[in-house]
Amino acid sequence: MKIVTSIEELRDQLRGQLRTAFVPTMGNLHEGHLSLMRLAKRHGDPVVASIFVNRLQFGPNEDFDKYPRTFQADVEKLEKEGVYVLFAPTEKDLYPEPQEYRVQPPEGLGNILEGEFRPGFFTGVSTIVLKLFSCVQPRVAVFGKKDYQQLMIVRNMSKQFALPTEIIAAETYRAEDGLALSSRNMYLSETERAEAPELYKALNQVAEEVRSGHLDMFQLEKAAMAQLAQRHWKPDYISIRKRCDLQPPSAGDLATKEPLVVVAAAKLGTTRLIDNLEV
Repeated sequence: MKIVTSIEELRDQLRGQLRTAFVPTMGNLHEGHLSLMRLAKRHGDPVVASIFVNRLQFGPNEDFDKYPRTFQADVEKLEKEGVYVLFAPTEKDLYPEPQEYRVQPPEGLGNILEGEFRPGFFTGVSTIVLKLFSCVQPRVAVFGKKDYQQLMIVRNMSKQFALPTEIIAAETYRAEDGLALSSRNMYLSETERAEAPELYKALNQVAEEVRSGHLDMFQLEKAAMAQLAQRHWKPDYISIRKRCDLQPPSAGDLATKEPLVVVAAAKLGTTRLIDNLEV
């Protein structure tokens, strides 16, 4: 595997490649990330991964400085997966001057759910993804469904800018007890880790109620959040939304069985976890 840090080196390595598959990450790789590499390999060649902790998507009180960085271990994992190039730029490589041009997602999608609780987050995500796409110029790029809203925003951005990159969605990779794998899981204490699967259980309970014909979405959401709160979680939201645009379903949508997704974000101790489940 070749490790490059500059955009010029990256383009030299990829010159003439027309089927590049790309997986952007912030490092601290786990089995969920590696499953994205395997999916990328099925859709293109060569496979390029990136590791870059993007300051633009962290709020002023978030964990940019303490975000786990495990570069050498990440390199070993990517080599085992047969990744061709690892793009690992520094901030100076990607932002040689202040990034004054930003990609602003539409308010109807970018300012709800995660966008409401993490203002500016999706502007930072969209900006870095567009910049990485410009550097790598992939034919396909793989994103996990765990970050459901992010996946939708990246997919819509790619479509509206007519980017020559197909966005491939990867299913959420879970531990045996149902917890969605995440780099931030390492913040959990042993007791919190044992409790963490309750978020996925709450999603399943809501989804089962929806499947059984329960039509009061607000009541389902309220009950699920109260249940988590009783277990000492601090839920930001549990919400039933349409998969197509992440807006709340109308009575007509429910009558015509519009595909839905239950999305959730909640704090357990000091660790904020997100998850979702398609219905």
